[in-house]
Amino acid sequence: MRVVAAMSGGVDSAVAAARMLDAGHEVVGVHLALSQSAATLRESARGCCTIEDAGDARRVADMLGIPFYVWDMAARFKRDVVEDFVAEYSAGRTPNPCLRCNEKIKFAALLDKAVALGFDAVATGHYAQVVERPDGGRELHRAVDPAKDQSYVLGVLTAEQLARSFFPLGDSTKPKVREEAKERGFYVASKPDSHDICFIADGDTRRWLTERLGEQPGDIVDAGSGQVVGAHAGAYGYTVGQRRGLGLPRHSQDGQPRYVVDVDARTNTVVVGTADLLGVNALTGDHARWCGPAPEGVIEVGAQVRAHGDEVPATAWADGDRVEVRLSERVRGVAPGQSVVLYEGTRVVGSATIGAATLER
Repeated sequence: MRVVAAMSGGVDSAVAAARMLDAGHEVVGVHLALSQSAATLRESARGCCTIEDAGDARRVADMLGIPFYVWDMAARFKRDVVEDFVAEYSAGRTPNPCLRCNEKIKFAALLDKAVALGFDAVATGHYAQVVERPDGGRELHRAVDPAKDQSYVLGVLTAEQLARSFFPLGDSTKPKVREEAKERGFYVASKPDSHDICFIADGDTRRWLTERLGEQPGDIVDAGSGQVVGAHAGAYGYTVGQRRGLGLPRHSQDGQPRYVVDVDARTNTVVVGTADLLGVNALTGDHARWCGPAPEGVIEVGAQVRAHGDEVPATAWADGDRVEVRLSERVRGVAPGQSVVLYEGTRVVGSATIGAATLER
């Protein structure tokens, strides 16, 4: 096969490209230029998409003896990921930009361009597994390393996209991948992982949003008493389940800490309450994406609502683009805008964007 290896400049994508080459594929390395200020040097291990990353990717490609290109997708990344991120927070929702990037950039824009240029598939350094069924269909499964499993952020892939995707690291642990990179002589073998949100290099999401949305002073209201108990500079800087950064003392009557239980963008109000108000067991999702045929009727699944969260037994049923999920136990801190990814064993069934999270008694 002719394969585009997406090379971020990190150790995972470097080893993924090498393994695809070892498997006998015709491999071309591609680095996605996603930052509109790509000339900026990295100031920490948090971010990515810098000029250093492109250079690291090119060095690995040279060692492998494969062609290497930089594809500029900064404008589309800004529109489909960064601006979407700002709009979602402005609306009082909590998005996951990694899922949106996989959906809109890596397995849409990148894959579409690769196919248009005559390539058969795209390979990335994600930790997940593709399993081929006897009928030739492909399934997305969890990686063998639970600590690195990234199947959650791949839950937006359709069957058509999955048919053209390879994840060569899914059967390995991260220490094994680093050791392999070292044995191959890759400079990036000990390079730190990027983490948090790639386009917010210092990790301060509230500050980053304030720079783009400006200060929007409003009230912090207690859910129990309805009284104003504090002030904020913008409701967009808060998310359901948040405890830190509220600037509130323990409640004078019950002595319990307060958490964000709702963000009302319409009134620019942050509502806080006790921990018992955070638990939900009923989710309604939209924008359903299925990694295979859409399920029919009520199915028994595992539901995961965070990239590194626990899987909870649940039932789910779909109605067009809408998905209803009922959890077997309460889950705290579920915010609209997050994604719920459904599993059958290790297999990813699909995902949906959470529109509402409530408690059914």
